Amino acid sequence: MVIGEHVVVGYTHDPGGRDALALGAAIARVTGGELTVATIYPPGSPGLAVEAQANLAHAAEALGEVPADYLTFESRGSGRGLAVLAGRIRADLIVVGSAQGGPRGRITIGSTADHLLHLSPEAVLLTPAGYAPPEAPSRLTLAYVHRPQADEAVERVAQAALRLGVPMRLITFDLRTDDAGRLRDDLALAVRLAWESTGIEAEAETAEGHDVATALDSVEWPPGDLLVCAASEDAQPHRVFLGEVAMKALKASSCPVAVLPRGFS
Repeated sequence: MVIGEHVVVGYTHDPGGRDALALGAAIARVTGGELTVATIYPPGSPGLAVEAQANLAHAAEALGEVPADYLTFESRGSGRGLAVLAGRIRADLIVVGSAQGGPRGRITIGSTADHLLHLSPEAVLLTPAGYAPPEAPSRLTLAYVHRPQADEAVERVAQAALRLGVPMRLITFDLRTDDAGRLRDDLALAVRLAWESTGIEAEAETAEGHDVATALDSVEWPPGDLLVCAASEDAQPHRVFLGEVAMKALKASSCPVAVLPRGFS
């Protein structure tokens, strides 16, 4: 299964919402999946319910002839609302944009993304501010550390790369606090896992630096790259939860970042 069989975009009528809309539509086009555009509004607010409908009209105008469903959904929180809605309509990917006020070309986490990154039952894809998606992804890059959730992600990302016809890359962070030899051995095992599960020959790179941002900058990120992170060991079953290093990578990334829930299948 490739994530993106049913994409739900959390749409707001602002730059972040438009970025998410463009990326969600691009993902659905590539996977051939369904696309649902959703705006969340709080209960007991008829005026905001009407505004939510107007926002969807703007989204429909932006997408033009791109096939999509448009839904408003009542919830006390936009992140919670998107998570509940995704479950109800059987979406497997929630796409959201960056909060306003952050640097262009980077992901800024607002309240919606923060909720999803801690409790979403579905994969979450975050969009850097001002990101213009290419016609198709050029590569899937998995941030790897040797633990069960990441090993599971290796197989899933390898399957996705194979189906999408793009290369797969595995990167591990060497922040000069671990045994570099062990990190290389772990990467070699992950490359072997990708090969044994799908037959794909994954690239492998060590991102070196004194912190996560510097390490990310030490490897190349061509247009169309997508960074994938596995859920932390602290995640509840079938929920997204990011660990400290992955959260820092997300904030430093110049490309979209997908986060898989624990036990993704």
